[in-house]
Amino acid sequence: MPMVHMKDMLSHAHANGYAVGAFDLVSLDFLEAILEAAERERAPVILSLAESHFTYFNFDTIMPAVEHAARQARVPVAVHLDHGASLRSAVRAINAGCNGVMVDASDKPFDENVARTRAVVEMAHGCGVPVEGELGYVPGVEGEDAKLHPGEVAYTTPEEAERYMEETGVDFLAVSIGTVHGRMKGTPKLDFERLDAINGRLGIPLVIHGGTGLSDEQFRGLISRGVAKINYYTALADRAGARIRENAGRDGAAGYTGLVAGVREAIADEVARCIGLWGSAGRAADVLAAATPWRPVEHLIIYNVDGLDDDGTKAMMARGREVLGAIPGVRAVFTGEAVKPEASYRYTWLVRFCHPAVIDSYREHPDHVAFADEHFRPVAGERISIDYREVGELGEIGDVCD
Repeated sequence: MPMVHMKDMLSHAHANGYAVGAFDLVSLDFLEAILEAAERERAPVILSLAESHFTYFNFDTIMPAVEHAARQARVPVAVHLDHGASLRSAVRAINAGCNGVMVDASDKPFDENVARTRAVVEMAHGCGVPVEGELGYVPGVEGEDAKLHPGEVAYTTPEEAERYMEETGVDFLAVSIGTVHGRMKGTPKLDFERLDAINGRLGIPLVIHGGTGLSDEQFRGLISRGVAKINYYTALADRAGARIRENAGRDGAAGYTGLVAGVREAIADEVARCIGLWGSAGRAADVLAAATPWRPVEHLIIYNVDGLDDDGTKAMMARGREVLGAIPGVRAVFTGEAVKPEASYRYTWLVRFCHPAVIDSYREHPDHVAFADEHFRPVAGERISIDYREVGELGEIGDVCD
C-alpha cells in the first residue's frame, strides 16, 4: 500500500470527528510496534520523528527503514518530521522521505515565528508536502522534556491564530491550551473555551502536543473541537521502560535481548489503546479511498554530448549530482552511461522527485536553472526528457481490511 498524502489523511479525520495518532519513534522497536497496532486496529497512522530526539538515533540511517515499513504497511501511513528546527531541517526531512513537516518557532516572537514558518511553507508546498506550524508554547515539565522544551507555557490566542494561519499558509496548527510535553504534574486543566474559539476561526485540522496524562473525557473534548492529530511519545517510552525494568527484576543477569523482550508488545498495546480512544480504529479503508497516494516521480533525461570529452562529461555529471541533489523534493540523482556503444543516446540523468509538484518547483529552482543554463544545455542539445510516475502498486497489495 502506498503512503498517503498527510493533508488528505488529516482533512478526513477533521471532517469526520476523530484524530490520527502521530506516534514519535526512537528505535525499530517503536516503529514496528506502532505499525503493528495500527494494522491490528485498521487505523491510519503517522510515524513521527522529532528533531529533538535525534540524539537517540541517526536520522539518515533510520529513515530508509521507516519509509520501507510505511510503504509495506497494510494501512494508510504518513511520515512526519516533528519539531523541525529550521528550513534546512525541513528540506533534509523531505529529501529523506518525510511527507509532512513541522517547523517549530513557537519560542520566537510572533513576527519571527511567522517569517520562519512561511519560508518552510513556501518550500514544502513546492514539494507537495503539508506543513504544521505551532503558535503558543507547550513546555516540558520534567526530565528530558524539561531540557528539550524549556520555559513557561504561552497560550494560543484565537486572534493571533487566525492571523498566523493567513500569513503563513500552514495546513495544520499546533495550539497551546494547557498540555505539556512529558508527564503531567497534578490534574491537567485544558482551556476548551479557547480551543473552541480557535477552531471556529480557523477551520483547519488542529494539533495537540503533549497528549500523555490526559483523561479519556479530555481527549474526546479535544477531538470534538477540531483536534485531528495528537502527538504521543512519553507514555510509550514509559511502557517500554517499565517492561525493561520488569525483565531486569526477573533476571539480573539478562543481556540486551532479555532486557528488551516484550517491549514491542508493550508499546503496541498503548498505541492500540489510543487509536481506539481517539476514534481512528476501523478508518483505514475510508482514508485510503479519500487520500491521494504518495508516490514519487522519476524525471528521466537521455542525451548526447557535444563539445566535452569523457572526463569533462563526468565532471559535469558530478557537479549536477551535487547541485541538483540538494534541491528541495529531490530524493536521489543518478547519472549513467549506455552499456552498448551503438545506443542512440549515450548518457542519462534519472532524478527522483518525492511528489509531482516538484516537477514545477525543480524546473524553476535557481540552482537548477543555473546548472542547466551554464553546464548542461550548452553541451546536450540532443536530448529527450520525460517524467514518469509508478503504476500498479495498489493492485499488488492485499485489501486493507483483510
